[in-house]
Amino acid sequence: MSSISSFPATKIGYNPIKLILRLYAEFLAAKKQNNMLVELNHDIKPTLKHFRNLSRTAVINLSILGSVFLFVLYVLPISFLLKLLLALGLGLLITVPLLSQFFLFGLPILAWVFLFFSAGKIPTSWKPPISVKILPSMETILYGDDLSDVLASYTSKPLDFVAWFPYGIVHFAGPFIVAALVWLFGPPTALRSFGWSFGYMNLVGVAIQQIFPAAPPWYKNLYGLQPANYAMKGSPGGLGRMDGYFGVDLYTTNFSNAPVIFGAFPSLHSGISTMNALWLSYLFPKYSPYFACYVCWLWWSTMYLTHHYFFDLTAGSVLAVTFFFVAKYQWLPLKKADCFCRFNYYRLEYEDTLQNDPLNYELRLSMDDAVELDDATSSGESTPVDDDATVESSLFTA
Repeated sequence: MSSISSFPATKIGYNPIKLILRLYAEFLAAKKQNNMLVELNHDIKPTLKHFRNLSRTAVINLSILGSVFLFVLYVLPISFLLKLLLALGLGLLITVPLLSQFFLFGLPILAWVFLFFSAGKIPTSWKPPISVKILPSMETILYGDDLSDVLASYTSKPLDFVAWFPYGIVHFAGPFIVAALVWLFGPPTALRSFGWSFGYMNLVGVAIQQIFPAAPPWYKNLYGLQPANYAMKGSPGGLGRMDGYFGVDLYTTNFSNAPVIFGAFPSLHSGISTMNALWLSYLFPKYSPYFACYVCWLWWSTMYLTHHYFFDLTAGSVLAVTFFFVAKYQWLPLKKADCFCRFNYYRLEYEDTLQNDPLNYELRLSMDDAVELDDATSSGESTPVDDDATVESSLFTA
């Protein structure tokens, strides 16, 4: 169903006041039509009903995420009481309906954040040796030279600011902005897919960084190719110059004492920027070239600031593309061009990967026959997806 608001979309432009008024008008229209897809649950009584009749995929997801949280609680050097309080708080986030409707599907993001900030507490005896030579060698083999070294060979104050903006500012604020846009302008349940894809991309990325710790370009600039050890401090690389410009000690301290110092591969700066660009392209496809340009901008800035090799950047983007398209073709609703925001959706439709597979000709023929039979016995309308049982059975898979 298309927008039922009388507020003309063509008159909004980039005016934030008109945009807010349009969103509010669409919200009121959805409430008037009793659109259950956009209703929020305000219940504060904990419940376990979400965990009944879990699918096999949901059980696997819970097992993976539960294992990460248990590992983090084990390695954190805090008292048992504090660990118990953390576990209790996590339990409330996923059992209180008012909270669980947001945090339940954000568990992969929470697992990534917990693992990242506890990585520095993992015993050194558990960690593998740090690779110093593999990444620069791969850079030379694949691209003919150390691209980071080439780009960082000339620096200037204007270039420092151009590199700092995407790497030191947008990188941290971007995911929150994209998540808000997905919730507002994507179809209902789209934010679940964002949480899954964004969270698992980062979770897998941090896990790889623990299994294969590797030194960034700044290490080679400071120490050459001599062996690294976990007692070494990190470095802000080119971002240290920003501290000098602003007269503060921000990036130097934070990067020197980062939880993951030797986490060059894969680049999660690249992964996050690519994931943001993919989701923004899903929401606003006509601006896709601009989002792609932003990723290239971020790539340049990471190499200019000596934080990543180009090999790291491509690996991070591969992670992002992989998890985005898994979410898109498995659980992400189709975005309708005639729906301005989430309040305009009264039914959800999904990508039919089997039907659209050009190699699966026989299956497509049989499905076409089934559709014809269904058309002969029914109106052919899609089924509403506001049924609680349907939503609960897809737990952790949407």
